[in-house]
Amino acid sequence: MQCVILAAGKGTRLRPLTENIPKPLVKVAGKTLLDHIVSSLPSAVDELIIVTGYLEEQIREHCGQEFYGRKVTYIHQSEQKGTADALWLCKDLLKGRFLFMFADDLHGANDIARATSYTRSMLTLTTDTPEKFGIVVRHPDGTLAEMIEKPEHPPSNLASTGVMVLDDNIFKFDPFAVETKGEFYLTDVIQQYAKEFPIAVVEQNLWIPIGYPEDIEKAEAILGSLVQDRRAKTC
Repeated sequence: MQCVILAAGKGTRLRPLTENIPKPLVKVAGKTLLDHIVSSLPSAVDELIIVTGYLEEQIREHCGQEFYGRKVTYIHQSEQKGTADALWLCKDLLKGRFLFMFADDLHGANDIARATSYTRSMLTLTTDTPEKFGIVVRHPDGTLAEMIEKPEHPPSNLASTGVMVLDDNIFKFDPFAVETKGEFYLTDVIQQYAKEFPIAVVEQNLWIPIGYPEDIEKAEAILGSLVQDRRAKTC
């Protein structure tokens, strides 16, 4: 199974940490975000497609041609034109089902594995600030009904956390029909796609978004607690 990881952004909100290194290589608890993310992937993932841009040579040097035993292919995104643009740059490389995620959020390995057990899925988590995220509304059968990016009046408090299992049928849809401030987002494409190819909405247990410098300390505290819990259970 292939995994597309978007890692091209400048990480402006994380400055000054990202002035000289790309955001995916910022360290949390002694490991880069990319190391945390890739080491959490299920064994079914045997190929990584990393979309790079800002300071991309550092990411290429860090990951090489094989990272955590997985073949790595790099795709260059020359302009920051959004998530849909980034995925469409990978179009010719993708076959069948694939995992899609961002290089700046941490997720539980068990949650990612559960997502891949569905034909198509997206991970979500309840949030107290739904206006800051892409918000998901479900059909009665638990599949995606609607997805709204940072709504002024959120119809639910279930946020998409960015991990999705998709397939190459998504490329049947036009990603460039709606432009927002010069960028093309996956939100509109996903809604069209889900009407023909149902997407299971899967609630996860662990999501640690890294957006600002203060999030690093929060993430380290959460990860430290998880390690202590695991140790306590084995004693």
